[in-house]
Amino acid sequence: MKKITFIGAGSTIFTKNVLGDCMMSPALQDFEFALYDIDENRLAESEVLLNALKNTLNAGVTIQTYTDRKAALKDAKYVINAIQVGGYKPSTVIDFEIPKKYGLRQTIADTIGIGGLFRALRTIPVMLEIAKDMEEVCPDAWLLNYTNPMATLTGAVSRYTNVKMIGLCHSVQVCTSDLLKDLDIPYENIEERIAGINHMAWLLEIKSNGKDLYPEIKKRAKEKQQEQHHDMVRYELMDKFGFYVTESSEHNAEYHPFFIKEKYPELIERFNIPLDEYPRRCEEQISNWLKTKEDLMKDQNLTHERSHEYGSRIIEAMETNQPFVFGGNVLNTGGLISNLPEKAVVEVPCIANRNGITPAYMGELPEQLAALNRSNINTQLLTIEAAITQSKEKIYQAAMLDPHTAAELSMDDIISMCDELIEAHGDMLPAYTSEKEAVRL
Repeated sequence: MKKITFIGAGSTIFTKNVLGDCMMSPALQDFEFALYDIDENRLAESEVLLNALKNTLNAGVTIQTYTDRKAALKDAKYVINAIQVGGYKPSTVIDFEIPKKYGLRQTIADTIGIGGLFRALRTIPVMLEIAKDMEEVCPDAWLLNYTNPMATLTGAVSRYTNVKMIGLCHSVQVCTSDLLKDLDIPYENIEERIAGINHMAWLLEIKSNGKDLYPEIKKRAKEKQQEQHHDMVRYELMDKFGFYVTESSEHNAEYHPFFIKEKYPELIERFNIPLDEYPRRCEEQISNWLKTKEDLMKDQNLTHERSHEYGSRIIEAMETNQPFVFGGNVLNTGGLISNLPEKAVVEVPCIANRNGITPAYMGELPEQLAALNRSNINTQLLTIEAAITQSKEKIYQAAMLDPHTAAELSMDDIISMCDELIEAHGDMLPAYTSEKEAVRL
């Protein structure tokens, strides 16, 4: 029996969405869904929910839970990863509260910024362990990664293991439709061209029936900026740099040095920036899950509509050889985006079929867009170096090169903040050493 292994299956609703999508594909009916999580209670909840959905959909899949990761991975053909190392508490809380003491505010903190940096440092060692297991027990499997920080994790695994990996996000597939809906422009016969890096890919071209929509988009966006709305940061970036960015305004507010500034607190209100948004969402999701969990567990008529997640369609394309085009995150090998570093992970159109996944060559980005991407890539590459070398200096350097952090804090404060974060994370991080401390000893 073919096997899809889900690592981090305790993320019950997300597991239901992705594997529910798989259940709805005729090509995937003979698969085992192997569920693995370090939290056995949440794993059991996911098993109950998926079995109920299997019965409702009359799906021909087999659902099996595992408490041994290597056993879950053995002979898998596809591996889906959705782990969160350290969880909301204590790790996400640490990522927000310690920087806040230094006057550094964040919105989501899962991609770059000081929160994204430490989320990567927690997660890269675990990802490399998963990849090592895959090399041993399912060396031909594809790893479909949903865990953030996407570019940093995909880069670490792709560069330092032999695992075949693709990074998958949620923003590319809804970028254009959401933009046009917000501006009351019909979504008809749309052609689009998108490329960049994860959470900062660019809508390079958008046409309807061959007509360039950008002039009308920019005109309406300019008018809409006269009133507060949820997407003000992205509209401002489009106004100043010429192109719309794929990921949300709350994310992009902290990827740049322009928006969250202690010296200009009025910018927070002007651009409607939701500080501490991710902790607020976490608390809300936890509360909603506790309210609905009992009813969901008892629901014998559980329903599902196929989501916009790419995962099931990629696997389906590989199984049927019916090509599927999607936005994926891969190493910039061969210069897929020619004015970004080859060691970077880029988000470009990819084709999945029986031959695997083939990314498209996109050429040069407009230079201003490549420059904005590189400002984030610098921190991503140094974060990977820090994780591989376990050097404190590389952590400091990654933080100093982060656009938002560098715009707000001195180098001495950045180093002090990083040291405090390292100490607070404790055993969730490997032992990092300092070259300067070693010399003094």
